[in-house]
Amino acid sequence: MPPAIAVSDVGKRYGSVVALEGVTVSVHAGTVTCLLGDNGAGKSTLVKVLSGVEQPTSGRYEIDGEGVRLGSPLEARAHGIATVYQDLAVIPLMSVWRNFFLGSEPTRGWGPLRRIDVDRCAQVAREELERAGIDVRDPSRPMASLSGGERQAVAVARALYFGAKVLILDEPTAALGVRQSGILLEAVERAKRRGVAVVFVTHNPLQAHPVGDRFVVLQRGRVVADAAKDEVSVERLTRWMAGAAGP
Repeated sequence: MPPAIAVSDVGKRYGSVVALEGVTVSVHAGTVTCLLGDNGAGKSTLVKVLSGVEQPTSGRYEIDGEGVRLGSPLEARAHGIATVYQDLAVIPLMSVWRNFFLGSEPTRGWGPLRRIDVDRCAQVAREELERAGIDVRDPSRPMASLSGGERQAVAVARALYFGAKVLILDEPTAALGVRQSGILLEAVERAKRRGVAVVFVTHNPLQAHPVGDRFVVLQRGRVVADAAKDEVSVERLTRWMAGAAGP
């Protein structure tokens, strides 16, 4: 099977500034690929390329083995690529189920009598969140009443419900505590078991190692390490991120 998404020898320049150079990464279905690096390593730029926000200056982008050139995030979503950013796309004062659908609500009736099917929305949101490991007994409660980890998990469940084959999580645990991070990591594991290709972007090797199947380390826009889980320890990941070479 070809990778769900892959970039080969990708570069990205902003004038004379080189943000990415010679980056090659493959992400397979049913696996978690952790993209690690310190601030300024190029993680955010690579996420923008993968999600269609930016187009690479050079190199090749493939989806299921076919070469593509994504012109926008909308095109990426059409290919089943969903990106969940750290700040999330949620409205805290609106209900959980409204945030779950957020513009894509199922309706009932027709013509001037057409209206949102509130019961259906609440039922689907409750069921999908249970599949993601969150027990929301009342989907009508405001989103603000959920913890940070639960909000991230809602965003993951929403992406999967709307057909995501590739899930890119951009620094999802940066502002979360230990317990909240655990909720999110469990949602990631569930997505992996459903056959989704997950890209987990982080600067924390301690959180990456338990959930990851493959680890790609960036430094100054270049890939300096690419290893499977059984080939690397947390200590080695930490040394790579600190700039050390070798084992």
